[in-house]
Amino acid sequence: MSLWSRIQDALAALATGEGLSVVFDRLRTPPERSVAFTIAVIALSAKMAKADGQVTRDEVAAFRQVFHIPPAEERAAARVFNLAREDVAGFEDYARRIARMFQGRGRDGVLPDLLGGLFHIATADGAYHPAEDAFLSRVAHIFDLSEAEFCRIRAAHVAGAAPDPYTVLGVTPATPLEDIRTAWRAAVRATHPDRMMARGVPEEAMKLAERRLIAINRAWEEISERAQPGRTG
Repeated sequence: MSLWSRIQDALAALATGEGLSVVFDRLRTPPERSVAFTIAVIALSAKMAKADGQVTRDEVAAFRQVFHIPPAEERAAARVFNLAREDVAGFEDYARRIARMFQGRGRDGVLPDLLGGLFHIATADGAYHPAEDAFLSRVAHIFDLSEAEFCRIRAAHVAGAAPDPYTVLGVTPATPLEDIRTAWRAAVRATHPDRMMARGVPEEAMKLAERRLIAINRAWEEISERAQPGRTG
């Protein structure tokens, strides 16, 4: 049975009234844990897309960009997305489940990357609605991300709010360059897909991690170029 088929079966159990807790308890250990993570992310993505009152084709396309879906599984993935969107469980339940999965080790990349993926979906239709901002702010709070981290991620995705390279690396313009370099290297180590895979992070999170790694490296390049023209790191 493929990953998407197992996800579809698990979500179908929700539709029969078994409840979110029962379904997630069945998916505790690998590879089922990856299924549980994917279900929760799909649900958040679907509800994110509908936060402003409607789901657009651009938002669905953005979801497909975040998740690699094999052509043979596209129909099943579409059914999963639609079922998750219509599920009676609130988005906060899914957000809390994800937060618990990565308790104590999510802040180093997984949860910020996931929030970034949700921002990618929210802004795919060319607009950023106040309801979407409220949705994402609440998810960030459940993920125990700071207001500064939320603002950094929002600036990286919302049109007209270019990401500040110092904020991306969690430093300030007054921070010595060597300390910034240290922060950059630490962020790269924590976010590198190989390291995340070694820690058991689900494969579905790898693409989000890769996006964050690109942003981290760009931030260092920009800062180092400002400090020493012609130097790229």
